[in-house]
Amino acid sequence: MTTKKLELEAMSLDDLWSLHEEISGILSARIKAEKQELEKRLAVLGGGMGTFANHSAGPEISPAGKPRRKYPRVLPKYRNPQTSETWSGRGKRPRWLVAAIKSGRKIEEFRLGETNSRVRQRA
Repeated sequence: MTTKKLELEAMSLDDLWSLHEEISGILSARIKAEKQELEKRLAVLGGGMGTFANHSAGPEISPAGKPRRKYPRVLPKYRNPQTSETWSGRGKRPRWLVAAIKSGRKIEEFRLGETNSRVRQRA
């Protein structure tokens, strides 16, 4: 291997650059060939790139190709009095609420008033 290294070090800059371009061309051709082979395998296994494209399109289109239905906005039900952070009551409880409950406070102390429920009914 040291003889190959010595040969490269002895080459001129132009020769090294042409070698670099040749290697880059060969690498890109091999990468394209490998990509085509993988796409063929994917097409055989499960519907091809069309199925894959639907998954990467985003949340607006379901895997079946139907547009996703619009869900109503969920208004907050709980508020942190110190930082005004809110929580809708869905999903994992926020850290500030967990800490407050562990310190002996009740979750109802953080519940927002009835004004939001009236706004929610209009929407």
